[in-house]
Amino acid sequence: MVRENNTGKIILFLLPMMVLYILFFLFPLLYNLSLSYQEWNGITKPSFVGWENYKNLLKDEIFLKSVKNNLLWALVNGFIQVPLAAGVAFILARQPRFWKSLRVIYFLPKVISGVAIAMMWRAIYNPSYGVLNAFLGIFGNEPVNWLGQIGTALPAVMFQEVVYIGYFMIIILASVMSIPVSLYEAAQIDGANVFQQEMNITIPMVKTTLITAITLAMAYGMRHFEATFLMTNGGPAHSTTVMGLLLYNKMAAFNYGEATATGTILIIMGTLVIIVMRRLFRDNDNASVSQ
Repeated sequence: MVRENNTGKIILFLLPMMVLYILFFLFPLLYNLSLSYQEWNGITKPSFVGWENYKNLLKDEIFLKSVKNNLLWALVNGFIQVPLAAGVAFILARQPRFWKSLRVIYFLPKVISGVAIAMMWRAIYNPSYGVLNAFLGIFGNEPVNWLGQIGTALPAVMFQEVVYIGYFMIIILASVMSIPVSLYEAAQIDGANVFQQEMNITIPMVKTTLITAITLAMAYGMRHFEATFLMTNGGPAHSTTVMGLLLYNKMAAFNYGEATATGTILIIMGTLVIIVMRRLFRDNDNASVSQ
């Protein structure tokens, strides 16, 4: 039997997507890379400066601090937010009372504007009339300027992001609920308690979903911008600055060369984080299989 050659049809169907990919991703990416080797204020003609923009960034303490904060955001999102989401998903998958209502409540913040949420938390953290300081004042604690102190600003901004676990909870919950109930029934007959069932059935069965969620969460952490811009604008003393905010500030100062260099480094870092995480989990999977 002669198989029909469908190469032409496949190319035809892929062509629209490839055109869009080239126009709106590949071309801007290459243009950004070329501009990072030039000095340009957005008005006059760009001039080639080679690696000068990158050298200036590597000598900039604010840039180095923003790199550290970006990596910290990625780790917190991947290894605190996702495990919290997984824990809630595992509980809801067992369908306790009001589990459907709780599922909606946990996911609800994801349909609310991030700007509104950031402004709400800025009010909560307010040192004068914020709800958090009012609550702590009941126990005799002095008001704390949560967003105005170096020691508390970054954890405060991160906390308001980490507690919203709804997006990853829904992804993990869908995967958990696809596991056959018969596996849990057999484990229960063999005397396995709930914790043992989760460790030996649930986690291995949804491991691929967990890896995907962690990778997505770390990617979101690397590109973080909105909440920091609205709540602290990188302060105090640039302690909460991230690379996206630094890029924005350099563009606002008409320093497009260093701005695009910052963007290029951010893209490279994000790509490396994803590659490292995928390689790490893949190696763990291979090790588990070999055992």
